[in-house]
Amino acid sequence: MLSNDLQKLFSLKGKTALVTGGGTGLGRIMTETMANAGSKVLICSRKLANVKQAADEINETLNEEAVLPFEGDISSEDGIAEIVQEVRSRTKDLNILINNSGATWGEKLGEFPYSAWGKVLDVNITGLFHLTQSLLGVLERSAKNNDPSRIINLGSVMGSRPHGDGPYSYSASKAAVHHITKILAKELGPRNITVNAFAPGPFQSKMTKFAFSTEEKEKAMAKNIPLRRTGRHHDIAAATLYLCGTGGSYVTGTIIPLDGGIHVDTGPELFEAAKSS
Repeated sequence: MLSNDLQKLFSLKGKTALVTGGGTGLGRIMTETMANAGSKVLICSRKLANVKQAADEINETLNEEAVLPFEGDISSEDGIAEIVQEVRSRTKDLNILINNSGATWGEKLGEFPYSAWGKVLDVNITGLFHLTQSLLGVLERSAKNNDPSRIINLGSVMGSRPHGDGPYSYSASKAAVHHITKILAKELGPRNITVNAFAPGPFQSKMTKFAFSTEEKEKAMAKNIPLRRTGRHHDIAAATLYLCGTGGSYVTGTIIPLDGGIHVDTGPELFEAAKSS
């Protein structure tokens, strides 16, 4: 049983959060985690059915209406304006913004379609930035010097290292997410708003379904990860509670690598072949 002091470090009681794409994948984990910690969580997605199902399931478990779903599309300026209007109609305070919605596209070099570039960046970086700046007023009003408002952006290990693998626009957009996270952290610190990002490695989600379709594929992927496993529910949940709770109130401008060590894996030992020959 955690002491009261430890519980206070991770409690989100009385907080209000917005999670874009909060109905599936990592967004669903973060939504469930914050709701269990006492927060009211607004979740939106282009597919209303996804967020409604997530909200119904989480609320049933908690026996209260902690998660509030609505339809929202961050890929256009009009869609973002509608999200902002919906948030303002539902709450006076916004303590936590999690920019989780994402899109990807994979194709061979030389065959990557022109249209796929804009579609991915419109969601992953343009929409993220514009939604954030549109909600700065309510985030700042909800912030206190010893309890800042929090912004968490979803980056990726693909934006930390040049892995390739075909998702060119996705990797470029996630590198941009990491950079804008640091810029915003510097600018918003004096306004009592922290800005951090997660850079996840392989976690099971709709986007990575192809890699988790069989146990053999997941094991093969894990062999290339220093910790020899893929990401789990608790890896995201614990990091979310840390950054959003009292313990994370002095942390800003960080890109947290939830990747099992991939970001420090420098590839083959350069002189190993020469030593053994």
